Amino acid sequence: MQRTSVTDAAELALGSTAPDFTLKDQNNGEVSLSSFRGSKNVVVLFYPATFTGVCQGELCSVQEDLSTFQNDDVQVLAVCVDSSFANKVWADQQGFSFPILSDFWPHGAVAQAYGVFNDVAGRAVRGTFVIDKEGTLRWKVINAIPDARDHDEYKRVLAEL
Repeated sequence: MQRTSVTDAAELALGSTAPDFTLKDQNNGEVSLSSFRGSKNVVVLFYPATFTGVCQGELCSVQEDLSTFQNDDVQVLAVCVDSSFANKVWADQQGFSFPILSDFWPHGAVAQAYGVFNDVAGRAVRGTFVIDKEGTLRWKVINAIPDARDHDEYKRVLAEL
C-alpha cells in the first residue's frame, strides 16, 4: 500500500478568503487570482500532471464547455506543479485556451496553501475551488489523484453564484 500525505484541506474553510497567488501560465505570462477580484468568479482546478489521461479528460471537458467557465462572469484557472514549458506543449497539443498555471517553484506552494499538495507524490491531488468576485471561497471538493471530478458539480455551483 502506498502511503500518501495531503495537507488537510479542511483548514481552508468555506467563507474564508481564498489564498492569493501569482503563477506563470503556459505562455509565460503572470496570472494573479487577485486580478479577478471585483470582476469575475474564479474556478481553480488543481490537477496532478500534464500529459496524463484523467487530467487530459477533465481539462478537455472544460475546453469543450469553455463558455461556462470563461466568460464575463467567470474565469477558470488550471494549476499543476509541472513547469510552464511542459504546460505550454500540452496546452498547444490539446488546444487549451484557458490559463494552465505552473506551481513549479517553490514546488507546490500554492497547492500547499489550498491544502491539496500530496507531499509523498510531490503533486497536487484533484482540488476544485470556486471563489466569488470578492475573493471568498464558496465551494470546494477534493478528489484523490486517480479520481476524476464531476464536471457538472462545479458547473452547478457556478450557476448558483
